[in-house]
Amino acid sequence: MHEEQPETGRYRVDPAPGVPRQRRRAGERPTGVQEATPAGAHTQAQAEPAAAGRRGSRRRAATLAKRHRRRRVLKWTAGAGALVMVAGCAGAYYLYRHFNDNITSLKVQLGDESERPLGAGQALNVLVIGTDSREGLGREYGDEGSAGHADTTLLFHIAKDRSNATVLSLPRDLMVPIPECQNAEGKKIPGSARDMFNSSLGQSGRDAGCTWKTVEKVTGIRVDHFVQVDFEAVKTLSTAVGGVEVCAAKDINDSGSHLKMTKGRHVVQGEEALAFVRTRHAVGQGGDLTRIPLQQQFISSMIRKIKSDDTLTSPTKLYKLADAATKALTVDSGIGSVDKLKDLAQDISKVDTGNITFTTVPVLDDPRDENRLVLKQPDAGQLFAMVAGDRSLTETATPAPAAEAPAAAAPAVTAPAVDTKTTQLTVRNGSGKRGQSGPTAEKLRAKGFDRAAVGSDAPLAETTTVTYPAGLEAEARALAAALGLPGDAVRPAAKQDPKGGLLLVLGKDVSAAPGTPAAVPTEAPTDLQRVQADDADVCAK
Repeated sequence: MHEEQPETGRYRVDPAPGVPRQRRRAGERPTGVQEATPAGAHTQAQAEPAAAGRRGSRRRAATLAKRHRRRRVLKWTAGAGALVMVAGCAGAYYLYRHFNDNITSLKVQLGDESERPLGAGQALNVLVIGTDSREGLGREYGDEGSAGHADTTLLFHIAKDRSNATVLSLPRDLMVPIPECQNAEGKKIPGSARDMFNSSLGQSGRDAGCTWKTVEKVTGIRVDHFVQVDFEAVKTLSTAVGGVEVCAAKDINDSGSHLKMTKGRHVVQGEEALAFVRTRHAVGQGGDLTRIPLQQQFISSMIRKIKSDDTLTSPTKLYKLADAATKALTVDSGIGSVDKLKDLAQDISKVDTGNITFTTVPVLDDPRDENRLVLKQPDAGQLFAMVAGDRSLTETATPAPAAEAPAAAAPAVTAPAVDTKTTQLTVRNGSGKRGQSGPTAEKLRAKGFDRAAVGSDAPLAETTTVTYPAGLEAEARALAAALGLPGDAVRPAAKQDPKGGLLLVLGKDVSAAPGTPAAVPTEAPTDLQRVQADDADVCAK
């Protein structure tokens, strides 16, 4: 043990425990110590080790102090590092909860699954609904008490291989049948045989689920998700990305939207961005059809801006965009979380901007009302079939492979003159796609097969076939003709069915229009209006 001498400050070493101190008389040398010879040598010899001891003691003390300080620094650094890690995790968790809390979701009621169109494998169809709700925006926007109708509606189709996307604009003035629906609150709302498309939302308490059902009814395209935005969303999203570039081919002064814009290119955000997408009186021939290209131009430009390095490399812009988007959106419960929205955004982001095609559903002026529109057929049906069959409208994209036709396809059956009202008919689904038997049976009953009934699902079948027992060949051919099937689809039964009727087995060749076997069109209608998302030269005319 080291004991400090108070009077000298020097250290004295005590013997080890159990070893007695040795005493000596004055002048007596310690045992084993030789006598110094030169005079004064003894004093010097004693002084040098003492000085060396003092220097060693100071070095040891300094080393101990240094080690102590280093331990304190290491402890503080480790604590600070842990604090940073905890703060980082807490920050990420806070952001996650913050964005999740921003999102408003709605559980849509779509009714009987068998009444819905077929899906297209891994393709995605997202319904984007822009409402005209003025809630909280004041009288400057016109109808302050508007319930929020489907003012702008786009069906965003993302191909199953994510190589391309097609965006269909459905005019709000289109006259369509609106099916009976049930909103999220459980209220059943009667349908309408003929009404404006925009009344599928807001009218009589209809919500986005009713617009969803209307789109499926009109187009025959299965919708997977919906995203609903309002006026405020256009303002906040355009501001979050630092503005969106648009182009005017002429000076615009629209009294309805309050847009005043000189000819040329402009970067718009906030109020001016909202005014641009609402403009319809001062461009083209006026009306909703001339407003749609402005909206397509604006959305295309926003897609380019969001995917640009200027946005993707800016944490501030990304945060503002995520915050604004999650606050602005109402979505279906299937994508009502940050994780699900992120997955959807990643699917969309895989599509090259040059392979995103905007188009407007082909329409004509309504013969009953010049201020309304009706579908232009067969063009509209052709376009819907292409989208439902995952066929790209983008010329630069790799076209989807066409369905292989049989080597020697038989001609379609000609319907014989027989009475089918009393013919027993069972419809079985072997297509591998849910919900085909019901709509097919319903369609056949409307064609005179009054006793058409739904049977259990059949094993997977490549093609649709009609099997008949003895004595019912004519009725079988009438059934094949009603469905547009080739002659070789009609076959005699290998064994007699106890029920004694016809058997219709739906195969994989059933198209997206329920119960109608048909090939997917390979070409779009002529004179179809298109805008490519990467075309920066589009200007409002």
